[in-house]
Amino acid sequence: MTLRQTLTLAGSLLTLALAAFAQPLLAADWPAYRGPNSDGVSTETGLLKSWPEAGPQQLWKAELGDGYSAVSVSAGRVYTMFGDGKDEYTVAFDAATGKQLWRFRTDEDRPDNFGNGPRSTPLIEGERVFVVSALGRLYALNSQSGEVLWEVNLVAKFGAKVPTWGVSVSPLIEGDLLLIDAGGREGHSLLAFNKKTGSLKWASQTDIPGYSTPLAFTAAGQRQVVFFTGSGLVSVDPASGKPLWRESWETSYDVNAAMPIFIAPDKIFVSSGYDVGAAVFQIKKQGDTVESVEVWRSRVMKNQFNSSVLVDGFLYGFDGSTLKCVEAATGSERWKQRGFEKGSLIYADGHLIVLSERGVLALVEATPESYKEKARTEVFKTKTWTMPTLADGRLYLRSEKQLVVLDLRG
Repeated sequence: MTLRQTLTLAGSLLTLALAAFAQPLLAADWPAYRGPNSDGVSTETGLLKSWPEAGPQQLWKAELGDGYSAVSVSAGRVYTMFGDGKDEYTVAFDAATGKQLWRFRTDEDRPDNFGNGPRSTPLIEGERVFVVSALGRLYALNSQSGEVLWEVNLVAKFGAKVPTWGVSVSPLIEGDLLLIDAGGREGHSLLAFNKKTGSLKWASQTDIPGYSTPLAFTAAGQRQVVFFTGSGLVSVDPASGKPLWRESWETSYDVNAAMPIFIAPDKIFVSSGYDVGAAVFQIKKQGDTVESVEVWRSRVMKNQFNSSVLVDGFLYGFDGSTLKCVEAATGSERWKQRGFEKGSLIYADGHLIVLSERGVLALVEATPESYKEKARTEVFKTKTWTMPTLADGRLYLRSEKQLVVLDLRG
């Protein structure tokens, strides 16, 4: 081997070693409520495992109006919704700079004794962004310009009922369909639209509306979408709307809000507040039918509005105002931690990113052994009921009035 070849080989080996040591961040979009897989779990790695005393570096912030809509991120753009006391808007920002790119008026603003403004989260697919106003107007917008592609007034056209605290569900894409829990008149509770044209493909059931976003999964050899309506868990065939199985679930004020969690290969976790609790159901095939069988039920985890996350067989979430770790298979409690009040959380790179309802942000190791906090900082001094979003190393946090973006790459 010549000296030049030897030096070239050594340089190549050094480059590979440095690349492996650096463990670069794996970027990922967050295009929907609870992320790309609707589970509150990020696949990004290389994130900070500890924070400076003042917290992660702030990259930018934006003043918003009222609302609890979460943040969606796709192709370098950031989307959310807010109200200004008169009108309600969908808005798009540049993810790198925070520059506002466009905003679109979706409806008149909706006042509320628990906070004004929209609750639903934008859903992005390519050049389309789907949004629903707090008063029940469903839109497909051009994600680049905010131009209306199609719209449906769910209340006027299908008799949809606006629940007590406003329409909070976000739509779900399943193949060529856009699905939503509308709570419409007889036979029009669950709706599926052609996502490109807005034409109705099927309508099903007569449930009262809930506050939860539908979830798609495959279990017992059957593709299905489960809706957590105000009446309970309802599973349907996404192609036709045909009901597959149902579990009644009553919560005070019909607040079935936390999104269910799929536990592969064949189980569903569901939880609600107001002292109701949680349960796990197994989905089984019986001949030509699909049925649900209760595995366990307990008041160990009462998710009032923000969902838990599932990590390596353990559920981490807020039981009212207490952060807990619960074994998914049995419902047994592993640990609990007070002090956050009501809060929300996501999972990324071995850790829980926890946001309290008073604006305190914490980094907690995701382990069933015990509560292990790695870092903590105060981001807001106002109510923060909206769950965090993580995309391309940027953590998006929202209070009732502001959007703050932090750098988790360091």
